[in-house]
Amino acid sequence: MSAKFLESFGSKLAEQWVATLLTPAFVFWAGGAAAGLQRFGWKPARTWFSQQPEPLQIAFLVGIFCLIVASAFVVQRFDLPVLRFLEGYWHPWLCPLRRWLISREAKRSQRISARWQELQKLQRTTEQRDELIQLDWQQHYLPLELMPTRLGNILRAAEQRPLEKYGLDAIVCWSRLWLLLPDAVKKDLQEARADLNTAVRFWLWSLLFIFWTFWAWWAAPVGIISAIFAYYYWAIDAATNYGELIEATFDLHRHLLYQSLRWNLPPDPNEERRVGRQLTEYLWRGF
Repeated sequence: MSAKFLESFGSKLAEQWVATLLTPAFVFWAGGAAAGLQRFGWKPARTWFSQQPEPLQIAFLVGIFCLIVASAFVVQRFDLPVLRFLEGYWHPWLCPLRRWLISREAKRSQRISARWQELQKLQRTTEQRDELIQLDWQQHYLPLELMPTRLGNILRAAEQRPLEKYGLDAIVCWSRLWLLLPDAVKKDLQEARADLNTAVRFWLWSLLFIFWTFWAWWAAPVGIISAIFAYYYWAIDAATNYGELIEATFDLHRHLLYQSLRWNLPPDPNEERRVGRQLTEYLWRGF
């Protein structure tokens, strides 16, 4: 029956089906099917399916395919809201938790800074030099205005560094600079952002997977472990890579923004920060 199915709907649909098998949406629904079969039994489902006429079997499989594709499309629409949630942009009723987490991040930042300064004064051993390097990297991803989550701090630091170095507000300037970038740079940025969005989407699917706990107890630990992996071992790395590319883009291509707007790029760093703030104000307010 599977051969007739592939013949009926052509090679393109078969390719789409294979691609769908590799998505988190398929894993979610496959896990739900496994949980349901565990709860209600495999034999009744197999008996019911085998008793149906072949056109209805094909329609059933197509319906499953459409359900997976549609659910993947719907969840994808939530990439940005979920990313902002993971950054720490929360509803006001979560403000107490947000303040507590930011306070904790501030204490961690102080500990890192104090230890870094302590090591700077020492005649360092190999282990202490390695520790100093690690502390330097950790400070690099801690912005002046802290966020409640590690992911939020990484992305906030990437947004703030162009302002600190060049006086350019990344949020205001980015859409203009993007239009001027070479295609190769755009491609690298798009791939890095797509990787971050995929990690965020996988995290959301992992949480949704816990829903199947009503049918199978193992759905909760699988969903929780997957969410932890998606955040700490995927989204964090993807955000770090994306943030580094944003900073590098301002480092190497900010002159395109000045040239396009017919502003002079000052050679002196202090003067550039002043002019960069003026340019940001001009782009935001028009004067």
